[in-house]
Parts: sequence; C-alpha cells; structure tokens
Amino acid sequence: MKFSKSFFVALLSVSVLVSCTNDDDKVVDSGDYNEGVLVLNEGGSGQGSVSYISNDLNNFTQDAYTSVNGSDLLGKYVQSIFFDGDNAYIIAGGSNKITVVNRNTFKIVAKIETGLVNPRYGVVKDGKAYVTNANTYSYANLATGNTDDYVAVINLTTNLVESKIELNATANRIVLENGKLYITEPYVNDKVLVVNPTTKTLEAPINVGSDADTMEAKDGVLYVLRSPYGVSSEIVKVKLSDNSLSKITFPAELQDAKNLDIEQNKIYYTVGTSVYGMNISETTASKTAILTYNSNSDYGKMYGFAVKNNHFFIADGGDFTANSKAYIYSLAGVLEKEFTVGVGPNGFYFNN
Repeated sequence: MKFSKSFFVALLSVSVLVSCTNDDDKVVDSGDYNEGVLVLNEGGSGQGSVSYISNDLNNFTQDAYTSVNGSDLLGKYVQSIFFDGDNAYIIAGGSNKITVVNRNTFKIVAKIETGLVNPRYGVVKDGKAYVTNANTYSYANLATGNTDDYVAVINLTTNLVESKIELNATANRIVLENGKLYITEPYVNDKVLVVNPTTKTLEAPINVGSDADTMEAKDGVLYVLRSPYGVSSEIVKVKLSDNSLSKITFPAELQDAKNLDIEQNKIYYTVGTSVYGMNISETTASKTAILTYNSNSDYGKMYGFAVKNNHFFIADGGDFTANSKAYIYSLAGVLEKEFTVGVGPNGFYFNN
C-alpha cells in the first residue's frame, strides 16, 4: 500500500463480482481485458484485487483476477502493476510476491515469491525487471530513514530474482529514463537516487528536498512532486542532461499536494479532493480547481489518480475495509462514470 498512516498501521500490527453503479453497464467476458483500465485495489488487511473498466467505460469487472483464476489469490496489500510484452506483473507488498498474468486474458503465468521483501514498484529494461523493496521498513525508523532497502533484479525469462542492488537508503517509486533508474526516498530523506542498471551501481544522487514521492519523466526532464508537512509543496524539475534544478513552489493554500501526472503537455496534481492543472511550460502553479469530489475517507482521499484518454481517473480509498469507488471525469471536470471497485483502490494502469 502507499506510505500513509494506513501503511504504518499495517506494518505495526472481499471482493465479490458486482456491476457498477450504472444499471446499463455490462459485465465483461473474462476472456479479454485489453483495451481498458486496470484499477488496483490493495485490499486493506485482506487480499487485494484488480478491477477492469473498458476504454469506452461501458464494460466492467470488479475482480478480474478471481474471475479468471478462481480461488487463487493475489496476496495482501497489492501495491502496483508494471508491464512487459503480453504480461502484467502485479506486486503484493504484504505477501512478498509478484503474480505474473497475461495482460489480455488475465490468466496466471507465474509467481515470483523469493528474493522480495516488501516490494513496491517496478520497471523493465532489456528483459530485466527492477523492483524497489522496502525490506524491513519500520515506522520507528522513520525519523532517521531506513537504509536496508534494495532493488531486486528479476530475469523475466526465468521469473527469478538474480541479484540485488543495495541502496543504503529508503526506496519507493522508480522511473526508468535514458537508461538509468531514478528512485524517490520518501519523507525525511532529500534525494532522488540514481542507479546505473548496467553496472548495478549507485551514481551521485540528486538533492531535491525532503518528502519527494510522485515523479514522472518527459522530454529529458524529471518532474518530482514533494510535499513537506506544514510548508508549501513544490514541483522540482531536474534537467537530466546535467541534473540542474528549477522549482515551481505552490501557493500556501495548496499544501500537501499529491499525485503528479503529465498528459498532453499539462501537469496535473491534486490537493485534498481537488484536481488542478497547469501548462508544462508555466512557472506558477494554478490554484483554481478543475474539479472537486466528495469523500468521507479519513486517510484515502484521492488515494489513486491518473490522467489518460482525455479523462481524470480518481480512486477513493474509503475505510479500507469495504469496497470503495472509482470516478471518471472529463478534463472539463464533469463526472462521466462511477464504479464500485475493490477495497482500497490505489492506482490506475492502462492496458492498451
């Protein structure tokens, strides 16, 4: 799950097939899950699931994996998905495994169950997957950082972890750009880690400031959203040719910004239950909301967010015990569809 209060509680301490809230929506046949959106549901304290929404928003399956694979389970705290060729790799951080499925049929292909400890996010390069592992992440060590995190290097032919890249740092999100891996260190740490996957070595980190999380690369620039508690959020722009920095500091009323996404030369970000946008060339963050939705969740407001195909995709975490909601809005901020998905929906993945 995300590094949030609910994640810390989990460290310290069902899904049923339904139709969406629109009565005329159909349940999709379990043979084909391409040309659509996968909604990842982390599952609270139980098993995670994946919901499917077709690109035209008319077909929906609430639990695609179980619909195809019967009683087999994805595992606890399903964290993220990455793709390679015909396969989707579904990371379950609470069960230390990755389930490999055919991305079109959702039939199970393999499971990777050794060499992983609290796996988080993954990318693929040249037949290898690189997956961040939080390892023995501890809430007690939050103030000083956790230094035993690593990147698991997985051979995608054998589906085995063949080596580890020790980071001596806390690791979370990972981006592949220009042949290098960029990894955020959440909370107190102030760096983006840089890994050369060819040599499996760390290069000089990039000092972006503390509380960096969501990031995206576009046209040779790494955009990193950081949201320190009690002060203004920032987008740090890293020119990757020389690692030089520039910043967009948000107005004071937009503290705790989250969920940066870039689509069609616009930067989108969220604060609370609102979505904001600005042109990628602008130097001042917009404080005019495009849309605001209603949420009763204590810790799961805007728990998942993405922009794609001229739509905003919003997932509300709910109470992390019962099935929650996914909302699809137009870029003008008009609600187009609402779906009841699984427990703790935390992200959207586009299976095109």
